[in-house]
Parts: sequence; structure tokens; C-alpha cells
Amino acid sequence: MPERPIIGVTTQTLESRPDLPRCWVMSQRYVQVLTAVGAIPWVIPLLQPDEATMRAIYERVAGVFFPGGVDIDPATYGEAAAPVCGRTDPARDWTELRLARWAIADHKPIFAVCRGVQLLNVAVGGTLYQDIASQVPAAIKHDNFPSGGHGRDELSHDVRLTPGSRLARLLETETLAVNSMHHQGIARLAPPLEAVAVSADGLIEGVESGNDQFVVGVQWHPEDLVDRDPRMRSLFSAFIAAARSFRP
Repeated sequence: MPERPIIGVTTQTLESRPDLPRCWVMSQRYVQVLTAVGAIPWVIPLLQPDEATMRAIYERVAGVFFPGGVDIDPATYGEAAAPVCGRTDPARDWTELRLARWAIADHKPIFAVCRGVQLLNVAVGGTLYQDIASQVPAAIKHDNFPSGGHGRDELSHDVRLTPGSRLARLLETETLAVNSMHHQGIARLAPPLEAVAVSADGLIEGVESGNDQFVVGVQWHPEDLVDRDPRMRSLFSAFIAAARSFRP
């Protein structure tokens, strides 16, 4: 039986309520899909400022998965938060930025979705649109959230993939319909990331590393599409294959 690599999955802070203390949470869907393609998921707590423990966790995983979630604090990319910026999670930013930078330095596999691809860009020095609708007037609608009556697997718009890119090879197409649940997005992309998918308005929807390291980030939510579009499963499968073969 092939070795099942341990994959770190970051969490998000759930603030305390009268009936519940402060918690770390994350959607079960990510864990279920990663498990289905052969991973042993390790849900990672946000232990700011305990960097030693975070590093010990990092050393034990063969790949890092960055999921969707709340907005990234603009302070992480040198901007003041505008009124259009939503709720942030400083402990999550602190944790994920370290994990991303360590993994990039070590050539450890990374797969990132939605907020995750934005975090990845910030980790290497890029910037974000704090709110696409107000900062990019010509943009199509990207914030098709379930709270607005949209299904998580609803196909919202197409993306164009760069021919020959890792993403295009994995998905076996150069045009793809995707779901869309974000109001922030990549503004200035930083190397070593390369834009390999864009929407009709020019917004970056997919990135990958310019070297041979498995670093893939998509702005949509493939975990919610694997049942209707089997090609989405290939993104997770390729990530696990890269983690399986990773050697420090």
C-alpha cells in the first residue's frame, strides 16, 4: 500500500461565545477530500507566538494545505485596513505566513485555495485587493457566497489557463468553469509565483511556482466541485503524490 503522507491543514479562530470558549475550526470538507485521495490530514492549531511548537509541527508534515476563510490583515502586506476589509484572524495570518515561507524555502509541496492563494502571494511579498468590487470597478462578480443564496458548487464564471502550465496539464483544459466565493484577490503578484489562470476581467485565479516545486494555488473552491467535475480531484491527487515523494 502506498505511503500516506501527512498533510498539514490550517485552522481559523472561532471567537468565544457564552456557551463555548475560543476554538480553532475548519471545514470538514477539506479533510474529507484530502483523506479520499490518500492523505493523513493533520489539523494545525494557531499557536501564536509559540514558533518552536509550530516549527515542530511543520517538520512532521510532508505538505501544507492552505484553505479558505476570513480576510487577510492588510498590515501583512503594508497597507492600512479600509472599511471594505472584512473580519481578520491575526493568529491565522501569523501561523500561515510562517508555514508558507518555511515550505517555500524547503521546497515542500503546497496547495492553496481561495484565501489560501492570497496568503501564499502575501507570504512571498505580494499584495491584495481588499475588496474587488470597490477597487476594480470593471470586475465581474466574484463574491457569490452561500449567504447570498448561492450554492457552494455553483459555477459562477470561466477562467482561462495558461497552455502548458502545471494547472492546465492537471485539469486537461485551457478553459474551466469555477465556483467563486471571495471578495479579496491578488493585486500585485510576487515571484516566484506565476499567474497561470485568469478570469475574464483579468483577475488572477490561479498561480504556481516558476520552479519544479509543487506550489499550486487556485482562487476557487475545488473541494466543493470534485463530485460534479472529476478533474478537480486531480489537483488534490497531484498534491498528495508530490507530498508522498517529498524528501527534505
